Amino acid sequence: MQKLILLVTILSVTLINAQAFIGNNDNKFQVGANFQNNATGINLSYDFGVGPNMSFGISSTYALSVNEIIDANFGDRFDIKGRFNANLGNVINLDENFDVYPGLNLSLKNFGGHLGARYFFSDGFGLFTELNIPLAKYNKDILTPAEKLYNQFTVNFGAAFSL
Repeated sequence: MQKLILLVTILSVTLINAQAFIGNNDNKFQVGANFQNNATGINLSYDFGVGPNMSFGISSTYALSVNEIIDANFGDRFDIKGRFNANLGNVINLDENFDVYPGLNLSLKNFGGHLGARYFFSDGFGLFTELNIPLAKYNKDILTPAEKLYNQFTVNFGAAFSL
């Protein structure tokens, strides 16, 4: 029952997430679910387009369902990152509603990269998915299980809104 409630909550929250699309000097907001080893959570991101193919933004994730064997406090469950995206949808002549964006991010836990894709069904609503991987971890020693939460491959998906 708890897993069903968590799934319904995550699916409900995904309608709040948004992200930048093709830059164009406009703002995008994304809300989605975050999936990783030993945890699932909520991901929010906000991007500001600074040109037709470039955006800067901020993203935050909170791990809601953490495996009980991991002793994770609030600081271990929460991450916030600044991000840069190269919006390539119109560069590689994809459908005008579809965008692919590689990017870099600097977070409280690591320096990493991401590859995302989003499709807008209308001017204001779409879906996105994003793959994240750490490139450099701040702690070079052996990581505790709680420190590994955001120093691993993660997947985000949800809804995107153009503001």
